Amino acid sequence: MACPTSEAISHIIDIISELVVCASGVLVKNDSFKELAAYMERIVPILKELKTKKVSDSEAFTNAIDVLNREIRDARQFTQECCQKSKVYLLVNGMSIKKRLQKTMREISRTFDLLPLAMSDLSSNTIEAIGKLCDDMQKAEFKTTVAEEEILEKIESGIQENGVDRCYANNLLIQIAVAVGATTERSALKKELEDFKIEVENCRLRKDEVEAMYMDQIIALLERADAASSPREKELKYLSKRNSLGSQTLEPLQSFYCPITQEVMEDPVETSSGKTFERSAIEKWFAEGNKRCPLTMTPLDTSVLRSNKILKQSIKEWKDRNTMTTIVLTKEKLHSEDDDEVLHCLGNLQDLCEQSELHREWLMLENYIPVLIQILGARKHDVRNRALAILNMLAKDSDDAKERIANIDNAAVSIVHLLGRRAGERKLAVALLLELSKLDLVREEIGKVQGSILLLVAMSGSDDNEAARYAKELLENLSYSDNNVLKMARANYFQPLVHRLSTGPDDVKMIMATALAEMELTNLNKASVFEGGVLDPLLHLVSHSDIQVKTVAIRALRNLSSLKENGLEMIRQGVVRPMLDLLFQAGLLSLSLKEHISAIIMQLAVSTISKDGQAPTLLLESDEDALKLFSLISFTRPDVQQNILQTFYALCQSPSASFIRGKLREWSVFEVLVQLCQEENLNLRASAVKLFAYLVCDEASIPENVNQKCAEAMLQILRSSSDEEEISFALGILRYLPKVHQITQWLLDAGALRIIYNHLQDWKDTDCQKSKLVENAVGALSQFTVSTNLEWQKSAAETGVISVLVHLLECGTASTKQQAASSLAQFSKSSLGLSRPASKPKGLWCFSAPTQISCLVHGGICAVKSSFCLVEADAVRPLVRTLGESDPGASEASLDALLTLVEGERLQSGSKVLEEANAIPVIIQCLNSTSPGLQEKSLHAVERIFRQVEFKQLYGASAHMPLVDLTQRGTDHVRSLAARVLAHLNVLHYQSSYF
Repeated sequence: MACPTSEAISHIIDIISELVVCASGVLVKNDSFKELAAYMERIVPILKELKTKKVSDSEAFTNAIDVLNREIRDARQFTQECCQKSKVYLLVNGMSIKKRLQKTMREISRTFDLLPLAMSDLSSNTIEAIGKLCDDMQKAEFKTTVAEEEILEKIESGIQENGVDRCYANNLLIQIAVAVGATTERSALKKELEDFKIEVENCRLRKDEVEAMYMDQIIALLERADAASSPREKELKYLSKRNSLGSQTLEPLQSFYCPITQEVMEDPVETSSGKTFERSAIEKWFAEGNKRCPLTMTPLDTSVLRSNKILKQSIKEWKDRNTMTTIVLTKEKLHSEDDDEVLHCLGNLQDLCEQSELHREWLMLENYIPVLIQILGARKHDVRNRALAILNMLAKDSDDAKERIANIDNAAVSIVHLLGRRAGERKLAVALLLELSKLDLVREEIGKVQGSILLLVAMSGSDDNEAARYAKELLENLSYSDNNVLKMARANYFQPLVHRLSTGPDDVKMIMATALAEMELTNLNKASVFEGGVLDPLLHLVSHSDIQVKTVAIRALRNLSSLKENGLEMIRQGVVRPMLDLLFQAGLLSLSLKEHISAIIMQLAVSTISKDGQAPTLLLESDEDALKLFSLISFTRPDVQQNILQTFYALCQSPSASFIRGKLREWSVFEVLVQLCQEENLNLRASAVKLFAYLVCDEASIPENVNQKCAEAMLQILRSSSDEEEISFALGILRYLPKVHQITQWLLDAGALRIIYNHLQDWKDTDCQKSKLVENAVGALSQFTVSTNLEWQKSAAETGVISVLVHLLECGTASTKQQAASSLAQFSKSSLGLSRPASKPKGLWCFSAPTQISCLVHGGICAVKSSFCLVEADAVRPLVRTLGESDPGASEASLDALLTLVEGERLQSGSKVLEEANAIPVIIQCLNSTSPGLQEKSLHAVERIFRQVEFKQLYGASAHMPLVDLTQRGTDHVRSLAARVLAHLNVLHYQSSYF
């Protein structure tokens, strides 16, 4: 037969098992109950050991087991009860639950600690285990979390104040929901509240009035939250109360007035005399030293002031009644046509809204919102401002108000339109929209209103920091929609787009990248989106395995890379390498994708063209890359070819220009370029001509195999092209063709002279100061002006070239003037041999033909087209003016031309011509030139001219100091020559050591 004590122990073990199961089912305070269960489980092994012992049924042991059984059974019962309780109940009763668990643990510990005293044969290990377990249970602390303590404090504070608003209740209910693990949706919050109300009824059934009263106070507090009742329930409750009132406000009762201030009391308190006063008034009375009642003059205990809660409540009810009646009566007045009356009414309503959250709720339930929305269309901005301010207060922290606004047709449109009004209206409107955007329905409507996002983006940059912050927050709320994000990007607000491009799923990334690829971006847009960090996500998409994703990302990069600053940053961030690698992949990419990639590389190359003060940036870092890129020209379609040509054209103007030009010449690219210069594709042909011209920027660069085929291609361009830049570059190529007989003769036979002259005539008067075309045309004409071939010169002169060259001395660029002067010098060298001797008169002089006037320089009959005479061409004075200009190249070329007039026997006659043109003083000034060539030529000219006494006397003094200076700082040759001139001037002896 089983021992009764053994059965009791088994029963305790079973109860513990049930407690452990129940502990896991407690919805809140679960950790505390699990801790209790853990301690109970530690008891079980000891109890099982006791069962194996031959325990006596001593009274002490039996009593200990009975007490243990009772305490553990009570613990199980309490745990089971808590399993049935609502989450909110467990939370708000957290302190009492903690105390109950603490007490239970202590009692079980004390009882269990008695077992070794009631048994004599327990092992030392068992006794030690019991002692340690009991010690741990005594020290155990059941704690509440910081969040739970904060909630309990807020509940207590709300109950004490008895006047907290809906916002306070909303926040408190949400905190409770988070603490108990419930969702914060209205339906979930309402369910938790309803479950809690059932607990109150259970308290009453248990006759626990104290707990029921406390829980009623909590419910009264939480019922102020929006989730406590549906909007319809609130409206019915309000209408029931409103309809029970009269149609007029009531005067206050006499008892509402403070006997001291004669004003309605806010906080009535009762003194020891039984009289009631406003708290602040009676405290001031006492502070002034008065010890007697203001009414009865009886002595008062100044330490006794009891709040008159009944009177305070009565005053509050009277105020609420009058406020509700005022709200009802004011609504009709808002339909008045008198703006001042409407403004006054709105001011009163605004004051009421600022006083109490309850007043704001009454306005909403009185259906003011449609009226206020209508007022937003009023003429006076003050009226609109007041309406906006009230709507802001109604919508803040009230989902019901937001929904009511959302349900009004065109409400969002009316509010959005105010974003374009004055600063004050804009700020109120954006604040209201921000509050409304917390509802999905309204958020969607705002984004649909035409111009809404554009106005918000404009506001985001406002000087009013608060208004700008509201606008940015609203844009953030609206960025839930891909369509809205794209609208923001089109308004130059790219942060949401970049964010979605970085973090969105692949389909969203595709949408954003496609938008960037297709959008017509201004330079400001390109800079803005790039600064927003778009490069990294786009490069990530470029490495995507999906060819469509890769293509869209590359197109977007192409759109952004056209801005120089973006291009430089892309190079620094390593974009070039993946682009080149993709372009070099044979056959793996579509031709259209290759065109996009080559366009990016071209635009990056353009960005490397340095300006003054800009650090150089290199695009291609190896010969291999440059060669592979250029070699693609032969294996791809025209648009890619054109991009590659433009890439190298840009690189020929970059810091790596000399390296690139050298490599291209080394790779003998001229044959390819000549072929491309004959293309029917005009854009491709123009690009080839530009690059070709940059590679042949001097005669030494022209390879031997650039021959008639090249010249023919250039002439064809000059005949057919209407592109000024292409014409200019083609003329530039002709300008630097080698001046060899075969090429020049072929050009002449092909009509090049007339073609070049025609272009020169067309453009010489069109901003020739800046025209590179004119400069290149003059350079190309020099092929036909060399003095070694008189026939070429005659052909050129017959076309009228000389007069054009003289004209360009007056208006051309420095380089144009240099080219023109050089050609005129070449012509002038042939003049003496072409000047015809003047015929002598025959017979009587009075019957003979008029005598022809001989040329002052050449002594015969000269003409511009026949003898190329500079005097006849009126070229002397323009040459003198060019000589006096600052450009040493143009000055030296002009001097060369002028000196042809004083060559050989023409020294005296030519010097007189130079004197008449005031050239000699200018030549003397050139002795001070920093250009060694110009300086030495001027010195030679002065030396020849000063051989003539007449000119030595006229100009010797002005040349004195420059010549002395040259004898001191010039080269040996210059010093010697300067000394010789000084000897002409009788300053030095001919035997001087300077010679």
